[in-house]
Amino acid sequence: MAVAHRDLVPGTVHLVDVAGEVNSAKHAADRKDIVLVPRPSADPEDPLNWSRRRKLLAIGMVYWYTGIGIGIPTTLHYSVLADITRDTGITTAQLVQGTGLTFLLLGWSCLLWQPIALTYGRRGVYVISCLCTVPIMVWTAYTRTAGEWFANRILLGIFGSPVESLPEVSVPDLFFAHERGTHMGMYAFILFGSNFVAPLIAGWFNDAYGWRWTMIFGAIIAGVSAVILFFGLEDTIYFRSTVEGQELEIADSRQSVEASLDSDEKDGKDTKMDAVIHNSVTTVPSFPPPRTYWQKLALFVRMPGRPSNKQMFTMMYRPLLIMLWFPCTDWAGFLYGINLSWYNVLNGTASPVLSAPPYNWSAALVGSAYVAPLIGAAFAAVWSGTIADKITIRLARRNKGIREPEQRLWPLLLSGTMATAGLITWGVGAYYGVSWVGLCFGLGMLTFGVVTGGSIAISYNVDCFKELGGESMISVIIIRNTLGFGFSYAITPWYTNQGLKNCFIAAGFVSLACTFSFLLMIVFGKNLRRFSREKYWEYVATSVVAVDH
Repeated sequence: MAVAHRDLVPGTVHLVDVAGEVNSAKHAADRKDIVLVPRPSADPEDPLNWSRRRKLLAIGMVYWYTGIGIGIPTTLHYSVLADITRDTGITTAQLVQGTGLTFLLLGWSCLLWQPIALTYGRRGVYVISCLCTVPIMVWTAYTRTAGEWFANRILLGIFGSPVESLPEVSVPDLFFAHERGTHMGMYAFILFGSNFVAPLIAGWFNDAYGWRWTMIFGAIIAGVSAVILFFGLEDTIYFRSTVEGQELEIADSRQSVEASLDSDEKDGKDTKMDAVIHNSVTTVPSFPPPRTYWQKLALFVRMPGRPSNKQMFTMMYRPLLIMLWFPCTDWAGFLYGINLSWYNVLNGTASPVLSAPPYNWSAALVGSAYVAPLIGAAFAAVWSGTIADKITIRLARRNKGIREPEQRLWPLLLSGTMATAGLITWGVGAYYGVSWVGLCFGLGMLTFGVVTGGSIAISYNVDCFKELGGESMISVIIIRNTLGFGFSYAITPWYTNQGLKNCFIAAGFVSLACTFSFLLMIVFGKNLRRFSREKYWEYVATSVVAVDH
């Protein structure tokens, strides 16, 4: 099936029609030189062909699930750890370890949920995830022992795991290559932003009603979200007959025809090239009629071209093999993971630092401190999304219209520097007891770097391996969350034994070195993608993409 494409380097696409010669491809309506990648089908029900309003409603529901349905309930406890300890006797270390287990399961449980979503649709997984969060949050409210805390944190990770990898599939379902960064940036902002809003809400809610009712509030949010998603979320699953990067093959075919034409055959040139292009693209089949609203309420669908159940089960272990053959995915997971680790550092130290002398803040005020990370995340969403898209298009235009995924990595220059400055400002500032204003600036800078790093990592992975984006994203999240899990255990003894000052100075320079590893990817990234080429097209032939040529 995918044999015809084995010469294509994954991720290399013709994104900008610099000379106006890519007549065989569709172009963006508002920017005539932008080639639509991937090529949309002729089916009006293809999500790439949906109206702007319909697309925004669909992605809006995904954002709701990310930020409200799962993001808030799973992170309400961050600013009330001291109250939970005081009421139950569960130590802060045990509470943090339970959070680490949640992060670990949020990653590894993607091996279960993602293949189901890639085979039978995204909608059912989103709704079930929210629905199952409700009883877990209720149980959390009645937790009295460390064992119970660990158990409900594990279940929360299992049923909340789609939030980590499924939205990254929904974005390319709906948007073209030149638009993805903006929506990936918005997803990262909402994912991290909800984690900052939740402690803010929980702090004030806790002061008024106590931490147990705060957890009940999380259950109510998840339940209401499940109802909203059931009636408002449309499934974006679609199996198309073309692969990303195919427009390069068509361009090569056109050039071959031009080279083979003799001077006396010019009159028949267009006919021959049309024949080549026609043979390079799958002929348009007949499409089923649009589904009614009531039909769309089905949680799962059985669409033509979907993987078999055997292939679905293969996808449950193949992300582990992808780690062996796709070094670019490994690096994306490492970049995302190291940034998640600094996020865990923030959550693991914010409450202990601000609730202790000389600050002595209440849970409500500790929650209010998360306004600074929220502002940093908002700037990061614009920088890693809209601006990164513009940078990528500009670099592609300078590269004769060819986009390489590594062109998206340059915004890490600023974010890596900002994260380092934020870590040092936070740690050294807390050590010397500086004004809370300085600490909040540190939190904002750190979050700018964290969110940018995460957003760029997931966008880079999708750009590299679009046709396996759903599976390779599992690999990214497993690597990311395993690193985060390790840091959740390490951070408390690290800053306790080494001191805030030395701990965060070291962390700042480790962060800088890790983020600036993107310079190596700028140099070697395409060669690494070329190394993955054979396995990539082999996996595509038996994956979620029904490529029929």
